[in-house]
Amino acid sequence: MYLETIKSPADIKGYTAEQRRVLAQEMRDALLKRASVHGGHFGPDFGIIEAIIALHTVFDSPTDKIVYDVSHQCYPHKMLTGRVEAYIDEDKYGEVSGYTNPEESPHDFFNVGHTSTSISLASGLAKARDLAGRRENVIALIGDGSMSGGEALEGLNVVGEMGTNFIIVFNDNDRSIAENHGGMYREFRRLRETNGTAPNNLFRAMGLDYRYVADGNDCEALIAAFSAVRDSEKPVVVHIATQKGKGYKFAEEDPETWHYCSVFDIETGALKHPYTDPYQEATKAFLKEQAETNPNFVFLAAGTMGGIVLSPADRAELGSHYVDVGIAEEHAVAMASGLARGGARPIFGTYSTFFQRVYDQMAQDVAINNSPAVFLSVGASLYYMNDVTHLGFFDIPIFANIPNLVFLAPASLDEYKAVLRWSIAQTSHPVMIRMPVGGYEENPYDVRTDYSDLNTYQVVQEGAEVAIIGVGNFAALASEAAALLEKEGIQATVVNPIFLSGLDTALLKRLKEKHRLILTLEDGILDGGFGQKIAAYYGMDTQISVRNYGLSKEFHDRYRASELARAHHLTAEQIAADTLSAWKG
Repeated sequence: MYLETIKSPADIKGYTAEQRRVLAQEMRDALLKRASVHGGHFGPDFGIIEAIIALHTVFDSPTDKIVYDVSHQCYPHKMLTGRVEAYIDEDKYGEVSGYTNPEESPHDFFNVGHTSTSISLASGLAKARDLAGRRENVIALIGDGSMSGGEALEGLNVVGEMGTNFIIVFNDNDRSIAENHGGMYREFRRLRETNGTAPNNLFRAMGLDYRYVADGNDCEALIAAFSAVRDSEKPVVVHIATQKGKGYKFAEEDPETWHYCSVFDIETGALKHPYTDPYQEATKAFLKEQAETNPNFVFLAAGTMGGIVLSPADRAELGSHYVDVGIAEEHAVAMASGLARGGARPIFGTYSTFFQRVYDQMAQDVAINNSPAVFLSVGASLYYMNDVTHLGFFDIPIFANIPNLVFLAPASLDEYKAVLRWSIAQTSHPVMIRMPVGGYEENPYDVRTDYSDLNTYQVVQEGAEVAIIGVGNFAALASEAAALLEKEGIQATVVNPIFLSGLDTALLKRLKEKHRLILTLEDGILDGGFGQKIAAYYGMDTQISVRNYGLSKEFHDRYRASELARAHHLTAEQIAADTLSAWKG
């Protein structure tokens, strides 16, 4: 009735309260249908609809600038800023990203997919505005657990003394993906319980003015609050209490499961294509075993349940051996170092894309101190998340080059289990493990149980002339390419290095004796990666050639994994064909 006619926020400026109520319901209906067919973030978007209607009613985007934290709650914003067809026309569901994207619209100011960044980003916009003598409003919308991230607190601290127009909308739904953790969230709860009057107020302590809206899903109350702070000459926080998943029974009752969803049946809420990851299941079983048998064991998570879908029941079973530090990966890494130094046996797990935030802690707090903590990197593959903000394949150049850190890439489920057991038992090294994505279904070799002899690669099969070194996920790809070459009369050597942080120089030297072409395959970018280490080792040796296979150093966005792999010749057929061509040449 209204939604399909909206081309820009100006179209809703004159709506009545009843028209806004109907619009909100139309938006929920459209989002529900789209999510059931297309998947995507669910709970954050359903809970923020009224607030976004109110923001676009009061403020004049894009002159007034709204910056979305994480931006997994930006679907309603996109619906009101000229992109509604991507939410009501099934043929166009895939035409917009799941996050704000300046390439899509002038109403989006940043490509944002990581957490706790909105206040800092918006503070830069506010300072640039002041330098230019402009007077538009700058608004940062933050919630879903993001306030516990260190950058958010750093941003609050700076904004508190800026003395200029800066509006923070704190969307408090008492949730991250799961429950929130940390002392600040206890105090936020007291603010909710006291209608914003509790004395312990983080925002006032940081030097900001403060307003509270008890019903953050009441569009009219929100419009009144936003109107009161519009054109404010000092920084202010509007704290709104919302319901995550509002409007869909299953999401209201189980906001954790419905933070993000794949395609589902609207009537029952059942997933249409349920999937169980054997690596996640093996990890959960291992953690529970350790919790039962090792009193010093601790598993750390940072707001994503370790990246392995630990359910509330799983977390309860782990009990005191499970610690969620909230969205604070840097803290988790440093805490893991402290735990290890104190005699505990910690594992910190999260997605590869979020490990990018912790380089300094990994180098300074862990590796320099040689603290034997264990780090589990999940989703490090081109075959995992594909939004430009969530790519997980930059990790090898980042972490394989930190001294003292042992970086392992097992190639199968059995090898992954063995690496987990060794890493938590040893106390000599900090260890990072790349949880496999794919890999060998069955091991073509006996899996070792001890990895103390560092940088000792696994020879999968012996051959001559051509050697294929397949890293982690791509060890199986190396075997597939070798099988195709065998049909052409070439018996290739296949190597699974396992260790990404060092070279097996004895093996590499031996390969020179019977090989003249070395191929490296890695599920990551080539620049600074594993293959370049191999190429550098052989250097100017004219008796042997090295060809590296991997991804180009680019921010690939919403790609089809099979197409990206083919574009970089990361299929067994292409690798074999390239090798035969080089051989003939």
